[in-house]
Amino acid sequence: MKKFLLAGASALLLAAPGVALADEGMWLPSQTAAIADQMKAAGLELDAKTLGDLQRPPLTAIASLGGCSAAFLSPQGLVATNHHCVAGSLQYNSTPENDYLVNGFLAKTLGDELPAAPGSRVYVIEDLRDVTKDMLKGADKLDGRARYDRLQANRTALIAACEKQANRRCDVRAYFGGQQYWLQQQLEIQDVRLVYAPAAGVGNFGGEKDNWQWPRHTGDFSFYRAYVAPDGSSAPFSKDNVPFKPKAWLPIAKEGVKEGDFVMVAGFPGTTERLRTAEEARFYYEELYPYQQKMLTDYADRIVELTGTDQAAVIAYAATLRGTDNYKKKIAGQLQGADAISLVAKKQAEEGAFRAWIKADPKREAQYGPALAELDRLVAEANATSLADAKTGLLGRAQLFSAARSLYRWSMEQAKPDAQREPGFQARDKAFMTQRMQVIERRYVPAIDQALFADAIAEYRTLPADQRIKSFDAFMEGRDLASLYATTELGNTAKRLEWMNKTPADFKASNDPFIQLVVATTDEAMAAEAADKERAGTLQKARSAVMEARLAYAASQGKAMYPDANGSLRFTYGKVTGKAVDGQIWTPFTTAEGIVAKHTGRGEFDAPDKMIDLIKAKDYGRYVAPELGTLPVDYLSTVDITNGNSGSSTLNARGEFVGLAFDGTIEGVVSDWMYDPKINRTIHVDSRFMLWTMEKVDGADRLLAEMGVAGQ
Repeated sequence: MKKFLLAGASALLLAAPGVALADEGMWLPSQTAAIADQMKAAGLELDAKTLGDLQRPPLTAIASLGGCSAAFLSPQGLVATNHHCVAGSLQYNSTPENDYLVNGFLAKTLGDELPAAPGSRVYVIEDLRDVTKDMLKGADKLDGRARYDRLQANRTALIAACEKQANRRCDVRAYFGGQQYWLQQQLEIQDVRLVYAPAAGVGNFGGEKDNWQWPRHTGDFSFYRAYVAPDGSSAPFSKDNVPFKPKAWLPIAKEGVKEGDFVMVAGFPGTTERLRTAEEARFYYEELYPYQQKMLTDYADRIVELTGTDQAAVIAYAATLRGTDNYKKKIAGQLQGADAISLVAKKQAEEGAFRAWIKADPKREAQYGPALAELDRLVAEANATSLADAKTGLLGRAQLFSAARSLYRWSMEQAKPDAQREPGFQARDKAFMTQRMQVIERRYVPAIDQALFADAIAEYRTLPADQRIKSFDAFMEGRDLASLYATTELGNTAKRLEWMNKTPADFKASNDPFIQLVVATTDEAMAAEAADKERAGTLQKARSAVMEARLAYAASQGKAMYPDANGSLRFTYGKVTGKAVDGQIWTPFTTAEGIVAKHTGRGEFDAPDKMIDLIKAKDYGRYVAPELGTLPVDYLSTVDITNGNSGSSTLNARGEFVGLAFDGTIEGVVSDWMYDPKINRTIHVDSRFMLWTMEKVDGADRLLAEMGVAGQ
């Protein structure tokens, strides 16, 4: 399908649950009681049966940034997360004269804290409740588009009822392939400010070369602060706002972790695909991922080429480039890891056993066989169009084209009652839409955007004619791309915002070339979206039935199950552990001396001079790890995480803060599809290195005092 134009279609395509092995599992808070015994055996000292209570610490201190995880570390709304999670705000506030991306930022007082990038939020978890019965009401006997529409209507009603509470952001997500639905309720804090981020030579030390690698010496940490109105309500930025007072905050451990220690992480992992079908795994790893890796590599190289030595352009595209580099390397790791563990062959063997179990019983065959056959058909159909979708999707890299699509869809949806609008285009989304239009001004250079759009069009045009977008081709026929950029007004923020208040008739009458392009292609896009929704309803029905069978199959083997990650709150645990790999021994900790060994004074390995001097003098103060005899920087553990867990606080057996999860190792990222305890490792920045950097290098004494650790 031609998904490059689809703004607002939410496919109900949920992956299946995983089967827990060793430290594997991204558990729902409600499942912690069921795994209490194994957590206690692993070393947990808290009451495991109450650990998942959202009204008690530590979960009351956990927050989301809407893409990264975070946690409160003080009673004054101080939020700890990863350095790379605040990169957009550093970029947004930077200028060539004041480059916070390179030099870091520290607010000396509350009044010096800077507004985060538009759209930044802190979401405080309040509730996660089962709404399966309400979601499936009226949908049981429906199929295709009718089923999709009923599920979407039920979801919209549940969210609307939840959001009648002021300042709440609610969502309903599918679990176990639609066997369950849970509503996640969060307090939405709109005023988010940048408090502290170390220099790039700390927060991004090693850069792309060390990304997904071990040993690692990166201080990937930073701080935001959540602000609210004086009456405690959530409000947009105002000089009158005051720091938010959370129900709980994480205590900082007086002693750091050591090898073998129990650790746990609570956060918001994005998406895993652990029990998709074997055929889906084969397609992704043999066809889709190799193509995406090539396109991302070309895209990153092109951004570097186009920005060149223009510092303003480098800053404008810094966040885009970093995200692209990170994802392309992740795909490379997934491909490498899949080969290392024979992923596709293992998937085929596991699925073969599952299918044999169904066929072994005529009743099971009658109950689940038709759904399995239907799922196979739908997967084959989706695979057949996915590469074309990837190529048409490249066109969305053009920021003005993408903005015009969103603005026109916004105008179309506003003509409907709010409850009937597509997700992302309701009244609850207006602030986000506005901020999306605003942030472009700091991340857009016309000549660069034009060049990237030209590259995307060239790649798109390698598609066969029957897979291309006829209306797009017709509009672009004989047109000079440069003329679109020369005559559009959408490069101006005020003009973009004006279009949020205009009608579809205004768009159709517009002479702006990007708006004309979107108007010309929307009918074809909407037809493609309708087909996607038809397939989504059919696929949800088939996959949920197959997931019912997989749950029954796992139960017959006495295995614990957890749902695939889907952006909702999860809990995972493991141990601080190194590993042996290819004749090497990976010790679980890196130390400060490794920073000096890697330091070159330029490029990705340019630590601050003050830090280097302190390390050479072994001025570590109270932050020395007794077992190491020096200052730890990063450590490895077996906790099970994925994208979205970035910024998740790492807790010890007593629920105390001991660092931040920020990365995995390159061969272990295949865990999105299959967890393997032999290769899966998470990298954490050690709390002792964080505190040492704050005290000794950057002089963040105000923050240390606020967290209750100054002078300990």
